Amino acid sequence: MASYKKIFLLVIIGLLLGIPVLVAAADPYGLEATANAAKLNTGLASKKPAEIVGYIISVFLSLLGILFFILIVYGGYLWMTSYGNETKVTKAKELIINAAIGLVIIIAAYTISSFVITKLAG
Repeated sequence: MASYKKIFLLVIIGLLLGIPVLVAAADPYGLEATANAAKLNTGLASKKPAEIVGYIISVFLSLLGILFFILIVYGGYLWMTSYGNETKVTKAKELIINAAIGLVIIIAAYTISSFVITKLAG
């Protein structure tokens, strides 16, 4: 009986993974035309490669800034819920210090990449 359940589960997983691939391959919804129109509307087709790289770097660094914020909040939560336990307080302090060091690295990376992209694009 267990083998029937395994076979049934494999068939369901195969259908769930296979149907989207077949739909995407057929492109009945005009996804290709939409993607091309989006490329023209964003202006990426007319931008220089250095500007595109600069945009990608700025998005990546923004995500790292969000990660910094989450780590600071998590470190504060650990510290506030440590109830005086020295090991938890030490772990929270290390997390906050490491997040602050990461923020300094993020700011330095943004400054350097902004300078380089400005020189390349200008």
